[in-house]
Order: sequence, then C-alpha cells, then structure tokens
Amino acid sequence: MHLFLSLKNTELMMINDFSLTFLWWGVFFVLGMICLPLTFVLLGKFVDRGYIFAKVLGMILVAYPVWLLGSIHVLPFGKISIYLFLTVLFGVNLLILTKKRDIFKKIPIKLLLFEEILFLLCLFFWAYVRATNPEIKGLEKFMDFGFVNSILRTDFFPPRDMWMPPLPINYYYFGHLITAILTILTGIDSAISYNLMLAVLFAFCFVGSFSLTMNLIMSFTKSGDDANGLRSPIFAGFVSGLVSAFLCALGGNLHTIIYVIKNGAEKYWFPDATRYIPFTIHEFPIYSFVVSDLHGHVLDIPLVLLILALLLSFYTTRNKFILPILGLTLGCSYMTNAWNLPIYLLISGIVFLYLNSHDGGNSYEVLTKTLKTFFFVFIISVLADLPFHLAFKQIAKGVALVTAHSPLYQLLVLWGFPLFITLSFIIFLFGERIVSKLKKESIVKGVASFFGVNVQIIKERAINIYPKIAYIDGFVLILLVVSWVLIIFPELFYIKDIYIKEYHRANTMFKFVYQSFILFSLASGYIVSRILFYWGKRSKFWKKIWYLIFALGFTSLLIYPYFTINSFYNGLKIYKGLNGISYLSTQNPGDYQVILWMKKNIAGQPVILEAVGDSYTDYARISANTGIPTVLGWPVHEWLWRGSYDEAGKRTGEVARMYESDNLTEVKDLLNKYKVQYVVVGNLERQKYKNIKNDNFQKLGKVIFDGGETKLYKIN
Repeated sequence: MHLFLSLKNTELMMINDFSLTFLWWGVFFVLGMICLPLTFVLLGKFVDRGYIFAKVLGMILVAYPVWLLGSIHVLPFGKISIYLFLTVLFGVNLLILTKKRDIFKKIPIKLLLFEEILFLLCLFFWAYVRATNPEIKGLEKFMDFGFVNSILRTDFFPPRDMWMPPLPINYYYFGHLITAILTILTGIDSAISYNLMLAVLFAFCFVGSFSLTMNLIMSFTKSGDDANGLRSPIFAGFVSGLVSAFLCALGGNLHTIIYVIKNGAEKYWFPDATRYIPFTIHEFPIYSFVVSDLHGHVLDIPLVLLILALLLSFYTTRNKFILPILGLTLGCSYMTNAWNLPIYLLISGIVFLYLNSHDGGNSYEVLTKTLKTFFFVFIISVLADLPFHLAFKQIAKGVALVTAHSPLYQLLVLWGFPLFITLSFIIFLFGERIVSKLKKESIVKGVASFFGVNVQIIKERAINIYPKIAYIDGFVLILLVVSWVLIIFPELFYIKDIYIKEYHRANTMFKFVYQSFILFSLASGYIVSRILFYWGKRSKFWKKIWYLIFALGFTSLLIYPYFTINSFYNGLKIYKGLNGISYLSTQNPGDYQVILWMKKNIAGQPVILEAVGDSYTDYARISANTGIPTVLGWPVHEWLWRGSYDEAGKRTGEVARMYESDNLTEVKDLLNKYKVQYVVVGNLERQKYKNIKNDNFQKLGKVIFDGGETKLYKIN
C-alpha cells in the first residue's frame, strides 16, 4: 500500500512538474512571438529568420528597461513594471509589423516549427534530468539562488547583498534578474524556477547553436562563393547545425576517452576533465548544466549566441539597424558576465575591420570606417550598462605575467580536437593552392627565395600563394583566431584577483576558455559541412580519412555527458521533482519549516542573524533560500566581491558574540548595529556556537515560529 501511494505521489508530482515546465515554455513562446517583427528586421536574411533568437531578444527588451528605471529609482521593480514594458514591447513590434508587412512573406513554417519542437524537447529533457537531483545545494548554488531571491524582494537596483547588508550585490546579476522576471511572469516558486531556468539555458544552448551554425552554412550556399551549387543546401545546414548543437551543449574534451581507455570507466570522475591542468579551471557548458550553478557564464550563453547572430547578420547584410541592438546586447552581456564584453567587442572589431578591408580602399579609410562603427557600438554598450558600472566595484586588479605554464600534452588533451578542426580548415582553404605552387617551384627554392634579399619577389610569391577565401569562411576564421587567442592568453597573462599562488590564473583561464569552447563548437559544424560538401572529387580518399578521424573525435567528446549525467544524477533512476529545496523536508525539517514560513510571512528585506560558515557549505542557508539578508553569509565570497577581508573578518567575530556573549547589553548593541529583526537558532547555530545563549534572544524578543529543531526569534 505504501509503495502504491509513493508511486501515485510521484506520478502526481510529474504531472505538476510537466504543467509548470509547459507554462515556463509558454512564457518564452509568447516573448518570441511578440518580438518576431523586430527579429525579422534584424535577422530576416537567415534561412530561419532568426526565429529562436526572438525569445532572447524578448527577454532582454523586457528586462533591460525594467532594470534601467529601477536603477535610476523611477519605477520600482515588480509586476507593474514588468507588464508595462511587456506591453510597450508588444506595441513597438506591432508598429514594426504595420510598417514592414513584407517581412512576413514566405515564412519557412516547417523549419520554424522544427526549431520550436526541438527547443521544447530540450527544455523538457533537461527539466527531467534536474528533477532527478533538483537540490539547490552544494558548490555555489546558495550564492546564485540567493541573488535571485534577493532580487525578487527588491524595489530598486542594485539589489541588496543577502550576505552583507546594507551593501548592494557587487557582482554580475543581470541574468539573475531575468530569472526573477520570468519567475514573476509565471508565478512559479523560485525553488522551481531556478531549475527551469537551467533547463531553458540548455535548450537555448542547443537550439541557438543549431540555428546559428545552420545559418552560417546557408549564408555560404546563398553567396556567390558556392561554386558547387548544392542540390540540398538545407541538408548541409542541418548537418552543420546539429554538429555544433551537440558539441556546444553536450560536448566534453579528450580527457574522458583517454582516461577511460587507460584506467577503465569505473574509476572515472567527471570533474577531472575540467581540472586536468593543475591549479586551473577549464569548464565547458555541459559540465555547467550538470552541476547546475546558475552562474553568469551560464546565464550569458543565450546573449552570447545572440551577439554572434547579430554579427553574422551584419556581416552578410550590412543592416545598420543591427548595430544599436548589438551594443545593447553587449551591455546586457557585461552585466550578466563582465568577462565577455572584451571578448565579444574584440570579435566585433575584427568583423568590422574585415568587412571594411573586403570593401577595399586605402589603409586610412579602412581604419577610419572600422573605428567609427566600433566606437558607435562600444559607446552604446557603455551607456546601456552605465548605472550598473557606476555602482560596481571592479573585482579585477590589473594584469600580470603567468608564472606556471601548461605542459603541451595537457593542452593537446583539452584542445586537440579544436586543433584538428582548425588545421583541417586551413588546409582545406589554402592547402591545394600552396601545394600546387610548391610543385612549380621546389620547396628548397621557395625557402631560399623567402630568405633572399629580393623583397618584391617575396611579396609576389605571398600574394600568389595566398588565395581569395570565401566570404563566410572569413567570419569562421575570425571565430577560430579569437578562440586560440583566448586559449593562449592565460598561458602568458592573468587577470589579478584574490586567487593567489598556484591558482593565480585559474579564473582567467576559466572565463576565457569557456568562450573558446563555444566558438570552436560553432565553427566545427560549419567546417564539417564545408569539407563534406565542398571538398573536390580528387580528394575522396583523404576525405574518408578525415571523416574517420572526425567521427572518432566527435564520438569521444560526446562520451562525457554519459559519465557526467549518470554520476551526478544517479543514472536518472529516481524522480524527485523540480522543487530545489524539498530535500530539506527530510534532511533538516526544522530549517525547511522556518524557510517556508519566512517566505510566506516576511515581506521586504529585514536583516536576520544566522550562523556564519565556510563557502560551499550549508551555512547561510536561510538567507540564500529566502533572499532575506543576514549579517554575514559566506565570508570568502564577500572577500572576493569586495576585494578585502576586513569587513567580513570583523562581522565573523561579531556574529559569534551575538550568539555566545554573556553580556546582554553587548548583544543588544550588536543587534541594533546591524538592524537585526530576526534571529535563527537551529542545528548549524548550535554546532558552530557551542556556548549559544538562547536566553538573550528570549529577553530581547520572542519566538514567533517554532519549527522543532529550528526556532525563529523576533527582536523587539
């Protein structure tokens, strides 16, 4: 009977989760539909009209004005501001539709339907994966969940730091704001929307990569460079898109296959692939999705793909309406993950330079046109995030030289497949021309001439050997070049922060190579189709060899999610539901009851007192799960965000005195100093503070909620 009831409860939970996931998808569908006219204006030359990116534009164009007016204290954050700008967005797109009805002619309905279904399937797939281990606990989930919950309780921006009031959050929080807005729009509890946000980010990563790379190859087939005239270009686009989608959303590196062959599958520990080079971090999207920290670099994936889509559209159409939207998206990306702004400004600048060089003209004209376009986009991005930037204290403290370098073999394990792809593309583009040239002039003669004194001969030979590359190939080469720059940079330099000694370059490598992985994934799908469909008939043998190597490498990278998901999610065997804090009902029911009561009964952001403990532990659990600020949360994280341990160190001792002091006056003075209105006393407090004085809180206030093992005091 108990087993039957348990099964029945699981089925009911699955039905409820299904309906909530469908509702979550519905909001994105509506946002996408509202933004279709603007998207078709910006990305209308894409074969799919940029359909999937309409959802991302919708997120940004609702969240940004809500944030802006909240930042300058004109309109408080909440349902009213969100629905106001949703209505404005609808009105603007309706106006675009009335002015440009022709953009809706010949819509590829089947392709758009395919992308929508693919998006929905990806969303439901990862929602199910998360539902087998939904706990918002471990690693840095408390930090990310606390940001979302704090934003949900805020009126104006920047939101209050839930771990060091009354200071604001000094971190990249725009992606967490988008999560909070979606939580409000759907009415779903944040303990569930946290996991649904991870699911939709996976969907954006997969389908966004598919769309972008498909449009790369389709842009090539539409151009005059397509000498072969493919019978089925859409098939080539699908091949490109799916290769990139699987690599970007699910791919790992060669560490997995090498380790498994050498040591056996049973010993493999999936985080090792992201920490293979000692004292560094080199993560990639599937690892992020699995461990499920809702960090800025993950929240920024849809914005990154949109930036690249806008650049590709500008690259192929020169549509100047794209530039201000590109600048705005770059600004929002900065507020979501600040490290990405210089990276994608660099790509933008190179794209503008390449376009102007392609148009011809002298060096001065090319440089002038490039700088004008670049600074126009740059200034818009700066103006867009100016309120954030003015309130944000930089964590980075300059650039320094790296003192420890990665062994070559370790770099090859991580980047061997991208190296193969890059060299293949270079050989594909330039190899035949170079070989034919060297056949006419012996290699010895060519080398001798190169080192000769006749500069004119050198120039002529270089021009003759260097072929004119296809237009879209240039865009992909830019992605590859920047990818390798991002890999090489942390081998030479690092951005200084609080991480010292052996870990000095860990954060720099992490943030840079994460973007390299995405760029390589997008380029790889394009390169596969270029070689598959455009390599000459004379190269059939080498094409087969190449595809054998590619297939082995591609399969090796896709082994990683098998180990990762099975390990972290216990083989997807037990369905636990999407509620990320329900684990507390059995692991710590006292805390669970107090958290639920506080979420329901305490409005705003009064200060609470709870135990202080190390990062990545269960400490600061009340503030993280409610968004109600505590005197001090994770001290080392505050050290990172503030650049100094002074305040965190001082508060650590004062929190201990508030719990343990025999001096009632001292306790009262400290509670008043931090404006503490509520005090939590649970198992963690009793473990941390052995001489806890409950009587003090009883004298200064009263118990307003008793969760059994955890009590909540209201201070008078």
